Amino acid sequence: MSVSYKKLWKLLIDRDMKKKDLCTLAGISHASMAKLGKNENITTDVLQKICTALHCDIGDIMEIVDDSNIHE
Repeated sequence: MSVSYKKLWKLLIDRDMKKKDLCTLAGISHASMAKLGKNENITTDVLQKICTALHCDIGDIMEIVDDSNIHE
C-alpha cells in the first residue's frame, strides 16, 4: 500500500492553480511540495495546511492505493 496525491494534482488543475500557488496559499515549503510530487510521506501538518487552504477534506487530495500487483 502506498499514498497517491493524484487527487491533489487534479484539484489544482480544476482550480487553475500551479504548485507554487499552493505553496504560497498554504504556507508550505517547496521541499514538502517536492515530496508530494514523489508520493512520499509528509506530515499531517502539511496535509492540514493544504486542506485548509483549498477548503477541502483530506480524502479530496490523497488516497491509499494498492501497489501489490506492480511487481508482477
